Amino acid sequence: MTSLNDPRDKFYTGQFDKQKQPYPGVQKEMTQTPDCGEETYKGTGRLSGRKALVTGGDSGIGRGAAIAYAKEGADVAINYMKDEQADAEEVKKVIEEAGQKAHLFPGDLRDETFARQLIHDAAEALGGLDTLVLNASMQQAVENFSDYTSKHLEDTYKINVVTPVMQMQEAEKIMPAGSSIIITTSIQSFAPSAHIADYAMTKAAQTNLIKSQAKHFMEKGIRLNGVAPGPIWTPLQISGGQLQDYMPEFGHDSYVGRAGQPVELAGTYVHLASEESSYTSGQVYGVTGGEPIN
Repeated sequence: MTSLNDPRDKFYTGQFDKQKQPYPGVQKEMTQTPDCGEETYKGTGRLSGRKALVTGGDSGIGRGAAIAYAKEGADVAINYMKDEQADAEEVKKVIEEAGQKAHLFPGDLRDETFARQLIHDAAEALGGLDTLVLNASMQQAVENFSDYTSKHLEDTYKINVVTPVMQMQEAEKIMPAGSSIIITTSIQSFAPSAHIADYAMTKAAQTNLIKSQAKHFMEKGIRLNGVAPGPIWTPLQISGGQLQDYMPEFGHDSYVGRAGQPVELAGTYVHLASEESSYTSGQVYGVTGGEPIN
């Protein structure tokens, strides 16, 4: 008989320590380290021979996707900020231990020249590109609405909205029919929080980008979908993404009663990259701990 796990206590259920790191945060220095599937994700060869690029692939949700892709048989390139090199090296080791090739591309996605060229450099290193996960995001919480500055807003929009569009423009030039593009949007697209209003606005823009451009990309045989996470425990939260007073109870107001772990999204990214979802495009999959998306 197959054993079942109650989702309410499958992963860490306690309070999180208040902890703060400068943006973008380093996962290996966190207390209560996120589970990105290093040991817990088990692959079955669903992406054998595939070539994937994951932005923000050194930690958190992107790390979970990158590790799952490798364990499913894909070679993987990841992009990350230079300050996150220690995390990236850990991911590289896990990918290689899974028997796949790993390629590291540090750089700031606010640099349009770098962001565009990344698509081509990754494709060259991988010997092609058929899976693109646009996951990197900027999220910086504020105490008051009056705290927003033009620089704050510009950085958030640059990374979360402008850069994905630029990278999709490059990707459509080289990705073959049968490829998959997946954007990490958020529950914030549907249920915005006041202290991260700018982030929520960009996530709503991403959701509209998916819905508005799915037909365009399908004309090239490329599927375009999104994943909308809920409260997931990642370095994004401790590097400015949440106010410190919110940290201990982070995720406890979800239906599941705890924060999610990156590995709990990994299967969704695998499904959307795989042939199993060949009839799926223009969709956003919620992995929110129960909060509905609509």
